[in-house]
Amino acid sequence: MAQVSLTFPDGSKRDYDAGVTAAEVAASISKSLGKKAISAQVDGAHYDLQWPITADASIAINTMADDAPALELIRHDLAHIMARAVQEIWPDVKVTIGPVIKDGWYYDFDRTEPFTPEDLGAIEKKMKEIINKRDAVRTEVWDRDVAVKYYQDRGEPYKVELIESIPGDEPLRMYWHGDWQDLCRGPHLQHTGQVPGDSFKLMSVAGAYWRGDSDRAMLQRIYGVAFKNKEDLRKHLNMLEEAAKRDHRKLGREMDLFHMQEEAPGQIFWHPNGWKIYTTLQDYMRRQQEKGGYVEVNTPQVVDRKLWEKSGHWEKYQENMFIVEVDEEHAREKAINALKPMNCPCHVEIFKVGLKSYRDLPLRMAEFGSCARYEPSGALHGIMRVRGFTQDDAHIFATEDQIASECQKFIDFLSEIYRDLGFEKFDILFSDRPETRAGSDEVWDKAETSLLEATRAAGIEPTLNPGEGAFYGPKLEFSLTDAIGRVWQCGTFQVDFVLPERLDATYIGQDGAKHRPVMLHRACLGSFERFIGILIEEHAGKLPFWLAPRQVVVASITSEADDYVHEVVETLVKAGVRAEADTRNEKINYKVREHSLGKVPVILAVGHREVEERTVSVRRLGQKQTSMATLDEIVSELSVAAKAPDLL
Repeated sequence: MAQVSLTFPDGSKRDYDAGVTAAEVAASISKSLGKKAISAQVDGAHYDLQWPITADASIAINTMADDAPALELIRHDLAHIMARAVQEIWPDVKVTIGPVIKDGWYYDFDRTEPFTPEDLGAIEKKMKEIINKRDAVRTEVWDRDVAVKYYQDRGEPYKVELIESIPGDEPLRMYWHGDWQDLCRGPHLQHTGQVPGDSFKLMSVAGAYWRGDSDRAMLQRIYGVAFKNKEDLRKHLNMLEEAAKRDHRKLGREMDLFHMQEEAPGQIFWHPNGWKIYTTLQDYMRRQQEKGGYVEVNTPQVVDRKLWEKSGHWEKYQENMFIVEVDEEHAREKAINALKPMNCPCHVEIFKVGLKSYRDLPLRMAEFGSCARYEPSGALHGIMRVRGFTQDDAHIFATEDQIASECQKFIDFLSEIYRDLGFEKFDILFSDRPETRAGSDEVWDKAETSLLEATRAAGIEPTLNPGEGAFYGPKLEFSLTDAIGRVWQCGTFQVDFVLPERLDATYIGQDGAKHRPVMLHRACLGSFERFIGILIEEHAGKLPFWLAPRQVVVASITSEADDYVHEVVETLVKAGVRAEADTRNEKINYKVREHSLGKVPVILAVGHREVEERTVSVRRLGQKQTSMATLDEIVSELSVAAKAPDLL
């Protein structure tokens, strides 16, 4: 019989009969490993223990101690167990697909009646019964004709369609979990009892078109989450509960910051309170950029397609662009323009005006550029994912030997900004060439090497993020972790040799000849809209005092104090504090509750005693205790707190 040679992680090798399974390999190493094995990595691919190995390969046996493969298998098995449970309760329900996703899985069902919260409870109960049965999981490879007939006979048209879409050279794997069967690529665990029965939960039901096509059947998608143990599930559910409390959409209503409506999908109506956060943040960024040696520009929002064709965006990015057609007077054809999805080509056009020398470089050009990008309606999410936004965008035109120093300067620049905004640390990902890209491999080699060497020269070893670069160049991605552990990708730094070439940007070098500048794309916040959403959720609406849109409310306890209330407000405003009066004929406790819900950081209560003593009663957001302060003391304290960090 033919042999295969398997190489283990420690470098050792063993020969086996061709067709050996990973289960047999594990058992051959030790009886203990044979019992603990759940799957294997064979030449990097995730293998079911039952699959035959027919060629020489590297192999590593996975156990429940290996988090990534264990969680993948647990979640994948639960998708099947849930589908089995649904069909055991409602035999007429038709099943479609059930992939693993972040933190869990979903499965789409074709059912006439909508699933209810009570149904989810019944499904969970049935799933636990199936897990407790410890039914064996087995797999077979079938011929297509046999598989199609099998599903046709059982009235499962979605499975028939899936088979027809699978490439002919790909095996059709059939998995049984007990007597229930599904078409699946695998891998899976070896029996249902390997799934922890107390570490999963069904979360919600949503509508989903079959294969994402709005012209096809509307299905019901049940989402679930799963972890390796009950404690991890509890932490996840607590995180979701905390995230719901911090949801920027909920807080945006309570703080009266913004709203969105059907007439402008994916675009924001900023209210005065929200716009105050926006402009305060923008003013801060403008000062920081001026200090960092940037010049500020502003470019058109509607640009002729010819520029987008030259830049490569028309070919690579058109599906995300809003196209504008105009009947120009006396023109034979309509003029085709696009709302700019990014500022880069327009900045190159500014750079090209006039002759540039090597002495002008690096030229750091910044813009708070209003951009528009098409996002599918299902992807829109409050102010975090929108169609209209403003980037804190900049492009640095530099020589190749300036890449390292500009990268270092940007990392220092970004570090200060993030610290001022409450983020002490960040992670850096290095994203290299994507499949769809502009420029030759030689250009990409040079760009990737330059950026990686520059990052290491800054004393940082980034994490590799394969294939996630921009279409014109590799990039660094700066990610923040918020108060409840969520990661947000915000800042970017990208090396681009392509766009200056495509748009014919040049400078005069020391040798008197023309040279191409390197274009370094950079952003700190990413977009103001998304970053403000992140700030709201990071601080649960309790923004740093200098960023809070309503910093102080001076509230009267009695109408006799109204004149003093207005005096206190006027004094605070003159000192640079955003203060307002509340002299309504309402009880002080009502006023405190209302302004606390609106996340006003400081409420100053004023009654007879405060008027006589020229003091205020100070209530700080999140604190139960109140304190007394003289007017001079509170004005002195809050006038300092109201200053942005760069102005202190």
